Amino acid sequence: MNPSLRVGIAGYGVVGKRRRHFIDAHPHLKVVAVCDQVFHGDGSFDDGVRYYKHYKSLFTENLDILFVCLTNDINPQATIDGLSNNLHVFCEKPPGRTVADIERVMACENSHGHLKLKYGFNHRYHDSVREALAIMRSGDLGRVLNMRGVYGKSKFISYGEPSSWRTNRAISGGGILLDQGIHMVDLMRLFGGEFEDVHSYITNDFWNYDVEDNAYAMMKSKSGVVAMLHSTATQWRHRFNLDITMEKGALTLGGILSGSKSYGTETLTVAWASRDDQGDPKEQQTRYDQDPSWEAEIADFADAIIDNRAISEGSSTDALKTMQLVYRIYCADPDWQQKWNLGEPTS
Repeated sequence: MNPSLRVGIAGYGVVGKRRRHFIDAHPHLKVVAVCDQVFHGDGSFDDGVRYYKHYKSLFTENLDILFVCLTNDINPQATIDGLSNNLHVFCEKPPGRTVADIERVMACENSHGHLKLKYGFNHRYHDSVREALAIMRSGDLGRVLNMRGVYGKSKFISYGEPSSWRTNRAISGGGILLDQGIHMVDLMRLFGGEFEDVHSYITNDFWNYDVEDNAYAMMKSKSGVVAMLHSTATQWRHRFNLDITMEKGALTLGGILSGSKSYGTETLTVAWASRDDQGDPKEQQTRYDQDPSWEAEIADFADAIIDNRAISEGSSTDALKTMQLVYRIYCADPDWQQKWNLGEPTS
Protein backbone atom coordinates (compact mmCIF):
# COMPACT_ATOMS: atom_id res chain seq x y z
CA MET A 1 0.00 0.00 0.00
CA ASN A 2 1.37 3.40 -1.01
CA PRO A 3 -0.87 6.08 0.48
CA SER A 4 -0.71 9.53 -1.05
CA LEU A 5 -1.40 12.35 1.39
CA ARG A 6 -2.35 15.75 -0.04
CA VAL A 7 -0.72 18.72 1.71
CA GLY A 8 -1.55 22.41 1.96
CA ILE A 9 0.96 24.94 3.25
CA ALA A 10 -0.30 28.03 5.09
CA GLY A 11 2.49 30.58 4.82
CA TYR A 12 4.77 30.30 1.81
CA GLY A 13 7.80 32.29 2.92
CA VAL A 14 11.32 30.99 3.54
CA VAL A 15 10.19 28.25 5.94
CA GLY A 16 7.10 27.28 3.95
CA LYS A 17 9.14 26.87 0.77
CA ARG A 18 11.75 24.82 2.56
CA ARG A 19 9.04 22.60 4.03
CA ARG A 20 7.62 22.09 0.55
CA HIS A 21 10.98 20.87 -0.74
CA PHE A 22 11.08 18.05 1.80
CA ILE A 23 7.37 17.32 1.65
CA ASP A 24 7.52 16.77 -2.11
CA ALA A 25 10.63 14.59 -1.66
CA HIS A 26 8.66 12.22 0.57
CA PRO A 27 7.15 9.26 -1.34
CA HIS A 28 3.74 9.54 0.34
CA LEU A 29 3.29 13.33 0.50
CA LYS A 30 2.43 15.86 -2.18
CA VAL A 31 1.86 19.61 -1.92
CA VAL A 32 -1.27 20.58 -3.82
CA ALA A 33 -1.90 24.13 -2.54
CA VAL A 34 -0.18 26.98 -0.69
CA CYS A 35 -1.16 30.40 0.58
CA ASP A 36 0.64 33.62 1.40
CA GLN A 37 -0.20 37.31 1.72
CA VAL A 38 2.30 38.15 -1.04
CA PHE A 39 -0.01 36.69 -3.68
CA HIS A 40 -2.27 39.27 -5.31
CA GLY A 41 -5.03 36.75 -5.86
CA ASP A 42 -5.69 33.07 -6.37
CA GLY A 43 -4.18 30.99 -9.16
CA SER A 44 -1.92 28.11 -10.07
CA PHE A 45 1.81 27.69 -10.51
CA ASP A 46 3.18 26.13 -13.68
CA ASP A 47 3.42 22.77 -11.88
CA GLY A 48 -0.31 22.83 -11.10
CA VAL A 49 -0.03 23.66 -7.40
CA ARG A 50 -2.77 26.11 -6.46
CA TYR A 51 -1.97 29.31 -4.57
CA TYR A 52 -4.22 31.52 -2.47
CA LYS A 53 -3.89 34.77 -0.59
CA HIS A 54 -5.70 33.63 2.59
CA TYR A 55 -5.13 30.37 4.46
CA LYS A 56 -8.85 29.65 4.87
CA SER A 57 -9.07 29.26 1.09
CA LEU A 58 -6.93 26.13 1.46
CA PHE A 59 -9.93 24.39 3.00
CA THR A 60 -11.66 24.44 -0.38
CA GLU A 61 -9.05 21.91 -1.50
CA ASN A 62 -9.24 18.17 -0.87
CA LEU A 63 -6.45 18.05 1.72
CA ASP A 64 -5.23 15.50 4.24
CA ILE A 65 -2.58 17.62 5.98
CA LEU A 66 -2.06 21.29 6.76
CA PHE A 67 1.40 22.74 7.40
CA VAL A 68 1.16 26.01 9.33
CA CYS A 69 4.09 28.37 8.71
CA LEU A 70 2.46 31.68 9.63
CA THR A 71 3.25 34.39 12.17
CA ASN A 72 2.88 33.63 15.88
CA ASP A 73 -0.40 35.54 16.22
CA ILE A 74 -2.08 33.48 13.49
CA ASN A 75 -0.54 30.03 14.06
CA PRO A 76 -2.90 28.95 16.89
CA GLN A 77 -6.14 29.78 15.06
CA ALA A 78 -4.88 28.33 11.78
CA THR A 79 -4.01 25.11 13.64
CA ILE A 80 -7.47 25.00 15.21
CA ASP A 81 -9.08 25.64 11.83
CA GLY A 82 -7.03 22.85 10.29
CA LEU A 83 -8.08 20.35 12.94
CA SER A 84 -11.70 21.54 12.69
CA ASN A 85 -11.57 20.82 8.96
CA ASN A 86 -10.52 17.23 9.72
CA LEU A 87 -6.87 17.72 8.75
CA HIS A 88 -3.69 16.47 10.38
CA VAL A 89 -1.62 19.55 11.29
CA PHE A 90 2.09 20.31 11.46
CA CYS A 91 2.74 23.74 13.00
CA GLU A 92 6.03 25.60 13.24
CA LYS A 93 7.30 26.72 16.64
CA PRO A 94 6.40 28.58 18.73
CA PRO A 95 2.84 27.26 19.07
CA GLY A 96 1.60 30.80 19.66
CA ARG A 97 2.29 33.95 21.61
CA THR A 98 1.20 32.67 25.02
CA VAL A 99 0.59 29.52 27.04
CA ALA A 100 -3.13 30.18 26.63
CA ASP A 101 -2.71 29.84 22.85
CA ILE A 102 -1.44 26.26 23.05
CA GLU A 103 -4.04 25.39 25.70
CA ARG A 104 -6.74 26.56 23.31
CA VAL A 105 -5.28 24.44 20.51
CA MET A 106 -5.09 21.38 22.78
CA ALA A 107 -8.77 21.75 23.69
CA CYS A 108 -9.57 21.48 19.98
CA GLU A 109 -7.09 18.61 19.53
CA ASN A 110 -8.77 16.66 22.33
CA SER A 111 -12.06 16.76 20.44
CA HIS A 112 -10.38 15.43 17.28
CA GLY A 113 -8.49 12.51 18.74
CA HIS A 114 -8.12 10.69 15.40
CA LEU A 115 -5.97 13.51 13.99
CA LYS A 116 -2.23 14.06 14.44
CA LEU A 117 -0.80 17.39 15.62
CA LYS A 118 2.96 17.97 15.59
CA TYR A 119 5.09 21.04 16.34
CA GLY A 120 8.33 21.87 14.57
CA PHE A 121 10.98 21.51 17.27
CA ASN A 122 13.44 20.74 14.53
CA HIS A 123 16.61 20.63 16.63
CA ARG A 124 15.54 17.28 18.13
CA TYR A 125 16.16 15.72 14.70
CA HIS A 126 19.76 16.86 14.28
CA ASP A 127 22.18 13.93 14.29
CA SER A 128 24.32 15.50 17.02
CA VAL A 129 21.34 15.84 19.33
CA ARG A 130 20.04 12.36 18.60
CA GLU A 131 23.43 10.76 19.26
CA ALA A 132 23.99 12.77 22.45
CA LEU A 133 20.54 11.75 23.68
CA ALA A 134 21.29 8.07 22.97
CA ILE A 135 24.52 8.30 25.00
CA MET A 136 22.74 10.04 27.86
CA ARG A 137 19.94 7.46 27.92
CA SER A 138 22.42 4.55 27.82
CA GLY A 139 23.58 5.47 31.31
CA ASP A 140 27.25 4.93 30.39
CA LEU A 141 28.17 8.41 31.68
CA GLY A 142 25.85 8.33 34.67
CA ARG A 143 23.17 10.91 35.35
CA VAL A 144 23.10 14.54 34.21
CA LEU A 145 24.44 16.98 36.82
CA ASN A 146 24.20 20.35 35.10
CA MET A 147 23.93 22.14 31.76
CA ARG A 148 25.05 25.43 30.24
CA GLY A 149 23.46 26.62 27.03
CA VAL A 150 24.02 29.63 24.76
CA TYR A 151 22.00 30.26 21.63
CA GLY A 152 22.52 33.63 20.05
CA LYS A 153 22.58 35.70 16.92
CA SER A 154 23.48 39.27 16.06
CA LYS A 155 20.00 40.67 15.49
CA PHE A 156 16.35 39.69 15.30
CA ILE A 157 15.87 39.74 11.55
CA SER A 158 17.53 36.92 9.63
CA TYR A 159 19.62 37.76 6.61
CA GLY A 160 17.40 38.20 3.57
CA GLU A 161 14.22 38.34 5.65
CA PRO A 162 12.18 41.42 4.63
CA SER A 163 9.63 41.36 7.46
CA SER A 164 10.12 42.86 10.91
CA TRP A 165 7.17 41.13 12.56
CA ARG A 166 9.50 39.33 14.97
CA THR A 167 10.19 42.66 16.71
CA ASN A 168 6.50 43.51 17.11
CA ARG A 169 5.14 42.14 20.41
CA ALA A 170 1.52 42.25 19.18
CA ILE A 171 2.42 39.77 16.43
CA SER A 172 5.31 37.77 17.89
CA GLY A 173 4.40 37.67 21.58
CA GLY A 174 8.06 37.74 22.56
CA GLY A 175 11.59 38.21 21.32
CA ILE A 176 14.75 36.15 21.05
CA LEU A 177 13.79 33.69 23.80
CA LEU A 178 10.42 32.80 22.28
CA ASP A 179 11.66 32.87 18.68
CA GLN A 180 15.06 31.13 18.83
CA GLY A 181 15.85 30.35 22.46
CA ILE A 182 12.77 28.14 22.65
CA HIS A 183 14.85 25.45 20.87
CA MET A 184 17.43 25.53 23.69
CA VAL A 185 14.66 25.48 26.30
CA ASP A 186 13.20 22.41 24.58
CA LEU A 187 16.58 20.65 24.49
CA MET A 188 17.23 21.41 28.15
CA ARG A 189 13.89 19.80 29.00
CA LEU A 190 14.82 16.83 26.82
CA PHE A 191 18.15 16.24 28.59
CA GLY A 192 17.39 17.55 32.07
CA GLY A 193 13.71 16.89 32.73
CA GLU A 194 11.12 19.39 33.91
CA PHE A 195 12.42 22.53 35.63
CA GLU A 196 10.50 23.89 38.60
CA ASP A 197 12.78 26.53 40.17
CA VAL A 198 13.56 29.43 37.80
CA HIS A 199 15.40 32.75 38.22
CA SER A 200 16.01 35.18 35.38
CA TYR A 201 16.93 38.59 34.02
CA ILE A 202 15.17 39.71 30.84
CA THR A 203 16.39 42.81 28.97
CA ASN A 204 15.67 44.81 25.83
CA ASP A 205 18.09 47.69 26.40
CA PHE A 206 20.22 47.32 23.27
CA TRP A 207 17.88 46.99 20.29
CA ASN A 208 15.09 48.78 22.22
CA TYR A 209 12.19 46.89 20.69
CA ASP A 210 9.19 45.94 22.80
CA VAL A 211 10.46 42.35 22.95
CA GLU A 212 13.52 40.97 24.75
CA ASP A 213 16.94 40.95 23.12
CA ASN A 214 18.53 38.95 25.97
CA ALA A 215 17.26 36.37 28.45
CA TYR A 216 19.46 34.99 31.22
CA ALA A 217 18.06 32.10 33.26
CA MET A 218 19.17 29.83 36.08
CA MET A 219 16.94 26.78 36.55
CA LYS A 220 16.76 23.65 38.69
CA SER A 221 14.84 20.54 37.70
CA LYS A 222 12.81 18.23 39.88
CA SER A 223 15.67 15.71 39.75
CA GLY A 224 18.28 18.29 40.81
CA VAL A 225 19.74 19.19 37.41
CA VAL A 226 20.88 22.83 37.35
CA ALA A 227 20.85 24.63 34.00
CA MET A 228 22.10 28.04 32.91
CA LEU A 229 20.64 29.52 29.73
CA HIS A 230 21.56 32.60 27.71
CA SER A 231 19.32 33.42 24.76
CA THR A 232 20.60 36.51 22.97
CA ALA A 233 20.20 38.80 19.97
CA THR A 234 23.53 40.51 20.71
CA GLN A 235 25.84 37.57 19.95
CA TRP A 236 27.82 39.17 17.15
CA ARG A 237 29.25 35.84 16.05
CA HIS A 238 26.29 33.48 15.87
CA ARG A 239 26.60 30.73 18.43
CA PHE A 240 24.97 27.48 19.50
CA ASN A 241 26.53 25.58 22.40
CA LEU A 242 25.14 23.18 24.99
CA ASP A 243 27.42 21.67 27.65
CA ILE A 244 25.94 18.69 29.50
CA THR A 245 28.00 17.61 32.52
CA MET A 246 27.40 14.07 33.75
CA GLU A 247 28.73 11.92 36.59
CA LYS A 248 31.35 10.13 34.48
CA GLY A 249 31.99 12.59 31.68
CA ALA A 250 30.38 15.23 29.53
CA LEU A 251 28.58 15.88 26.26
CA THR A 252 29.10 19.11 24.33
CA LEU A 253 26.89 20.10 21.42
CA GLY A 254 28.66 22.79 19.44
CA GLY A 255 27.41 24.57 16.34
CA ILE A 256 24.22 23.70 14.51
CA LEU A 257 23.72 23.25 10.79
CA SER A 258 21.19 25.84 9.64
CA GLY A 259 19.99 27.58 6.52
CA SER A 260 22.28 30.55 7.17
CA LYS A 261 25.35 28.30 7.73
CA SER A 262 26.46 30.91 10.30
CA TYR A 263 26.55 28.80 13.48
CA GLY A 264 29.68 26.88 12.55
CA THR A 265 30.31 23.19 12.10
CA GLU A 266 27.90 20.96 13.99
CA THR A 267 29.83 18.80 16.45
CA LEU A 268 29.32 16.42 19.35
CA THR A 269 32.20 16.08 21.79
CA VAL A 270 32.13 13.22 24.28
CA ALA A 271 34.49 13.33 27.28
CA TRP A 272 35.21 10.41 29.63
CA ALA A 273 36.35 11.56 33.07
CA SER A 274 38.84 9.59 35.16
CA ARG A 275 40.45 10.22 38.53
CA ASP A 276 43.91 10.74 37.07
CA ASP A 277 43.04 12.84 33.99
CA GLN A 278 44.06 16.09 35.76
CA GLY A 279 41.16 17.96 34.18
CA ASP A 280 42.12 16.93 30.66
CA PRO A 281 39.97 13.85 29.98
CA LYS A 282 39.92 11.64 26.93
CA GLU A 283 37.65 13.18 24.30
CA GLN A 284 36.16 12.17 20.99
CA GLN A 285 34.62 14.69 18.62
CA THR A 286 32.24 13.90 15.77
CA ARG A 287 31.66 16.47 13.02
CA TYR A 288 28.48 16.52 10.96
CA ASP A 289 28.38 17.96 7.44
CA GLN A 290 24.82 16.99 6.53
CA ASP A 291 21.54 18.17 8.04
CA PRO A 292 18.89 15.43 7.79
CA SER A 293 16.64 17.08 10.38
CA TRP A 294 14.02 18.59 8.06
CA GLU A 295 13.62 15.38 6.08
CA ALA A 296 13.57 13.22 9.23
CA GLU A 297 11.05 15.43 11.00
CA ILE A 298 8.60 15.32 8.10
CA ALA A 299 9.12 11.57 7.67
CA ASP A 300 8.35 11.03 11.36
CA PHE A 301 5.13 13.02 11.02
CA ALA A 302 4.08 11.10 7.89
CA ASP A 303 4.81 7.76 9.58
CA ALA A 304 2.69 8.74 12.58
CA ILE A 305 -0.25 9.42 10.25
CA ILE A 306 0.20 6.33 8.07
CA ASP A 307 0.85 3.97 10.99
CA ASN A 308 -1.70 5.71 13.24
CA ARG A 309 0.75 6.05 16.13
CA ALA A 310 1.25 8.79 18.68
CA ILE A 311 3.49 11.76 17.95
CA SER A 312 6.81 10.93 19.62
CA GLU A 313 8.65 14.26 19.23
CA GLY A 314 7.09 17.72 19.15
CA SER A 315 3.70 16.70 20.50
CA SER A 316 1.28 19.30 21.82
CA THR A 317 2.29 18.21 25.34
CA ASP A 318 5.93 18.96 24.50
CA ALA A 319 4.88 22.32 23.09
CA LEU A 320 2.83 23.15 26.18
CA LYS A 321 5.60 22.26 28.64
CA THR A 322 8.21 24.16 26.66
CA MET A 323 5.96 27.23 26.41
CA GLN A 324 5.25 27.02 30.14
CA LEU A 325 8.98 27.04 30.88
CA VAL A 326 9.54 29.99 28.52
CA TYR A 327 6.86 31.90 30.43
CA ARG A 328 8.32 30.90 33.80
CA ILE A 329 11.59 32.44 32.59
CA TYR A 330 9.78 35.63 31.56
CA CYS A 331 7.84 35.86 34.82
CA ALA A 332 10.83 35.06 37.04
CA ASP A 333 12.04 38.60 36.32
CA PRO A 334 9.50 40.67 38.29
CA ASP A 335 10.30 43.87 36.39
CA TRP A 336 9.69 42.20 33.02
CA GLN A 337 6.56 40.48 34.28
CA GLN A 338 5.12 43.77 35.53
CA LYS A 339 6.22 45.78 32.48
CA TRP A 340 4.25 43.58 30.11
CA ASN A 341 1.50 42.49 32.52
CA LEU A 342 2.29 38.84 31.92
CA GLY A 343 0.31 37.51 34.88
CA GLU A 344 1.34 34.42 36.81
CA PRO A 345 2.99 31.59 34.85
CA THR A 346 1.02 28.36 34.59
CA SER A 347 2.58 25.01 35.47
